[in-house]
Amino acid sequence: MKGSRNKRILVVDDTPAAIDILQRNLVSKGHCVFTAANVVDAVKILENASIDLVITDYKMPRISGLDLIRHIRANFHETEVIMVTGYASVKGAVEAVKMGAEEYLPKPFTDEELFSAVDRALNKQELRRIVQNGKPHGTVDTFGIIGKSKPVRKLLTEIEKASRSLATVLVLGESGTGKELVARAIHYSSRRAAAPFVPVNCGAIPERLLESELFGHVKGAFTGANESRAGFFQTADGGTILLDEVNEMSPAMQVKLLRVLQDKQVCMVGARKTQQIDIRIIASSNKDLRALVDKNLFRDDLFFRLNVITITVPPLRERPDDIALLITHFTEKYVEEIGKRAPVFTDEVLRAFMGYGWPGNIRELENLIQRLIVMTDGKKIDLPDLPSFMRFSVMPGTVPLRSLAEEENAYILRVLASVGGNKSRAAAILGIDRKTLRDKLNSADS
Repeated sequence: MKGSRNKRILVVDDTPAAIDILQRNLVSKGHCVFTAANVVDAVKILENASIDLVITDYKMPRISGLDLIRHIRANFHETEVIMVTGYASVKGAVEAVKMGAEEYLPKPFTDEELFSAVDRALNKQELRRIVQNGKPHGTVDTFGIIGKSKPVRKLLTEIEKASRSLATVLVLGESGTGKELVARAIHYSSRRAAAPFVPVNCGAIPERLLESELFGHVKGAFTGANESRAGFFQTADGGTILLDEVNEMSPAMQVKLLRVLQDKQVCMVGARKTQQIDIRIIASSNKDLRALVDKNLFRDDLFFRLNVITITVPPLRERPDDIALLITHFTEKYVEEIGKRAPVFTDEVLRAFMGYGWPGNIRELENLIQRLIVMTDGKKIDLPDLPSFMRFSVMPGTVPLRSLAEEENAYILRVLASVGGNKSRAAAILGIDRKTLRDKLNSADS
């Protein structure tokens, strides 16, 4: 969604120079731009053309931009609005947001600020459409990997290339990004698809048991070994083994794994002979293995053996275009699971989702959707239903560098607007008292 093109945008301003600049900039980004010098002409255009976004000035003769926003919200529910004004104030910001403006852009603003505001408004529009319709268009769903963003398309291309060979693959990425899904996609797209795929979480198996679990053991090899048992490597013979979180292996186990990679043979615990295996190894890690090598925490020779083909799974914050598709997917999954009708996500919730950084990535999003579906009784999921740390997430976007005072003032205005101008609530969110808030606002206005 980010950077959506070919949208129909209406620019409303009584200053010809302002219209000219906005029109030129928006056309350069591939948008179709309509213009109006007053609200009356703007309403006529809205009635005769399908407009995705309106960018309107605040102060105009006879009828103001706020009146236009009120008309749009009453009659054109799918149209987004950005308010532009040279009269920046707390009251103006609150009124604009209350009326339904998605963004409040004080003059003077840079091209980057304009483009970021437009992208955010159009992103929210697309997000709402997908979530409410429940039928995302152009969704990519390959072995559980859901998305259509550029990072996901790149990831799928890399998976396809890796699946054509039998080379060892190293999958890197933060926790919760779906590294095991990538490994499964590689296996089930390869010539080994009919053979076993065996995932092993190296960090979840106690060190004293890991060798036996991986390579198997013979009867009597240690106390409790009452019978011989094959390990994960033998189980995966002919197929693929995933060594998840391989960075958790001890130095001693790293040496043994290196030998398996070199010789394609395993030796069961307590055995004297090795066994030949035909296996493809995929390793994954949520840590930077090269950095661990530099710190002598991971063997460099093992790293080079694993690092034949490297695939990095992007974090969710780098693929915001896919958030709507994932919300829809997980909502459908859990409402079907508990036999419940799908709730509607309000605009405020969608805005919070887009502004949140998702440190737990897709796993965190899925867990949150499941919790909301199970615990919310109403037909809507609204802002109070979200965890407190998500309710006031700042919208993402490219923001030019500003002074600390300017950044602070912009954030204060945003928080005030989000609570409808309630200074007590805003002060509580900001962690300051009302007097300090009042002083900061007076200082910004002076």
